[in-house]
Amino acid sequence: MKLIPLLTALTFSLTLTAAPAFASDDDKRPDHFKGKPSETLEQALDNLREYNAKLAEVMTGELNPQKMAEIHQLTYTLEVALQRLDKEVDDLQDVLEDVHKGSEHMDFDKVTKNAKQYLDTSNKIVN
Repeated sequence: MKLIPLLTALTFSLTLTAAPAFASDDDKRPDHFKGKPSETLEQALDNLREYNAKLAEVMTGELNPQKMAEIHQLTYTLEVALQRLDKEVDDLQDVLEDVHKGSEHMDFDKVTKNAKQYLDTSNKIVN
């Protein structure tokens, strides 16, 4: 009878020590598919438009294992595009900050150059 409490305690302690390893498996999972590249902002926006439309189409009707596999594969390209968009927005924030600081110091050349760059890039996103 002393064996059951011992096995219970051993199982519990193994569960506690193994739990962090199981939790981190998601972080270490290999990529199954490669998303389409988004090397430029334009390419990222095109991929977002195209793959958002594909995702919306797959989402019509009932989900099934085949659709789930399609969704899984589509998300790789969407993730790559969003990563590119995130980088572009970070860069855009820096350019806008230059416009802001230039306007504070009445630096006409800096504002002219950076405002043009800001507008060119941001208009690609909003238009």
